[in-house]
Amino acid sequence: MSEFERCLKERRLLKMESSDKMIEKELEGARYDLMRAEESMHNGDYKWSSVQAYYSLFHAAKALVLKRGYREKSHYCLLIALKELYVNTGELEQEFADNFEMGMDIRHEADYALTYDEDSARIAIENTRRFLHRTQTILKSEAQKK
Repeated sequence: MSEFERCLKERRLLKMESSDKMIEKELEGARYDLMRAEESMHNGDYKWSSVQAYYSLFHAAKALVLKRGYREKSHYCLLIALKELYVNTGELEQEFADNFEMGMDIRHEADYALTYDEDSARIAIENTRRFLHRTQTILKSEAQKK
């Protein structure tokens, strides 16, 4: 059984109908969190900046997965769905899934181990900017195919 199938079986990933409004709400959340991460970075709050950057990644990934008719109930299964639905189909480069996973790790370390610094926050923000831009490009391309 694949990790994707396991997530479905364990109901940490659910098949569902989504709307353009739901997807846009996730993108708005991603843009907002990225803006706040940049503000926190500017203010020298590297912990919070790292956390906010991750949540921007999370909402962008959620928008992509919703577009394919799935909803996550686990951060890990969101990553698995991203790989299955976009990386494995060639629509998203592996580096973006790797960067999402790195963002998860950076946030986890900042939140739970209180380990964070300017460099990791800067990397998280840069990866998030690129991921959000790529997400918007994919979604725009899919909308134009309709």
